[in-house]
Amino acid sequence: MAANQRRPTGGTRRADGGAAAPARRAGVKEVAERAGVAPSSVSRVLSGHPDVSAVMRNRVLDAVAALGYEPDLLAQSLRRGATMTAGFVAGDISNSLVSQIALGAEVELRSAGYSILLMNSMNDPALDAAHVRMLRQRRVDGLLLLLADEDNAETLDALRGSDSPYVLVDRDPAPLPDASAVLSDHRRGIADAAEYLISLGHRRIALINGNPAVRPARERAAALRKTCRAHPDVTAIVRSGAFSAEHGEAATESLLSAAGPPSAIIAGGNQILTGVLRALRRANLRIPDQISLITCDDVPLAELFEPPIATISRDPEDIGRQAARLLLDHTEGRSARVTTLPAVFRPARSCAAPPPPGDLEET
Repeated sequence: MAANQRRPTGGTRRADGGAAAPARRAGVKEVAERAGVAPSSVSRVLSGHPDVSAVMRNRVLDAVAALGYEPDLLAQSLRRGATMTAGFVAGDISNSLVSQIALGAEVELRSAGYSILLMNSMNDPALDAAHVRMLRQRRVDGLLLLLADEDNAETLDALRGSDSPYVLVDRDPAPLPDASAVLSDHRRGIADAAEYLISLGHRRIALINGNPAVRPARERAAALRKTCRAHPDVTAIVRSGAFSAEHGEAATESLLSAAGPPSAIIAGGNQILTGVLRALRRANLRIPDQISLITCDDVPLAELFEPPIATISRDPEDIGRQAARLLLDHTEGRSARVTTLPAVFRPARSCAAPPPPGDLEET
């Protein structure tokens, strides 16, 4: 080949040297001709229709493989009036709990033939609303909503104007009476954890909480206060903020430097826990000799902590699966309903009797 000649980088070229049009993708008609069957038979095979002989199925599938046939999903969705796609609006996909919920939902939806479009709001309520509108424009068949702010007016307006069914994931369904919801029993989990700490002798219990604009934080704070009110000598301390390590760290430092610091801390989320642990390490406080610690939600590699950390535990993948099932029920015309899943307190060696009065102040 001459030095000034170059090999073509892809496709074919016409005799006059111009670029040829891309090869047309094989369609159902070509598959039918190659298999020697009617186009309707191809459609029956590819849709999984049970009334198809094994011989015909093999002939069609062989033709599909030989031609590299790919179904036109857009055309199929227009014919069916459904896209076989669900949207998932996640408040913060960087949170491992949220990603596990999304995984559970995706597996359940995929088994029913659905794809999932995942949108990350990065804890920004304005993005919640924008994502809902975008997914509506894409004509998804339903929405799963783990919102950054469940009371945001713009998001609620976008949902009320939606023709698509939606399921709330651990968000208060009251503002949206037509929605199904999967909830966690945070009150039971916090109440059991607080009673356990009280039984050990703790009288000042702090909850470093997340954003009260979402249900888990509100439920946890209400449960701790109610439980402590039942014991006149026990004080509940709640520090609300973002579900972040930064908030966990700053709130813990503030609590430890205050007069009458807590003898036990409940971290209101796995991201918050990271900041709590940083602050406790910097203060040289030993768990549980000088302070007891409980976390909400399991943390990856938690089994490597020493001592093991007591946890108010949920099954995030099951939360996702249950939410997906509720959405599939909606698409089949069933009525909205609410499912409540357990949050179970699991004691561990991070909790012990509190140190004698004054120990924390002297550390």
